[in-house]
Amino acid sequence: MARNQKSKGKMEQAKGKAKETIGRAVGNERMTAEGRAEQSKGDARQAKEKAKDTFRH
Repeated sequence: MARNQKSKGKMEQAKGKAKETIGRAVGNERMTAEGRAEQSKGDARQAKEKAKDTFRH
């Protein structure tokens, strides 16, 4: 389960980075902001899973 959540976090980070880059390229501020939000969501998920791993071992 944890591995699934970690990969989901990585996927959100990558998707967010792509959205942010595309948003900047076309000058779409909303898409850029959505990309940053997705990256933050992925970062939070990764941090949560790392904390779980720390307490598990």
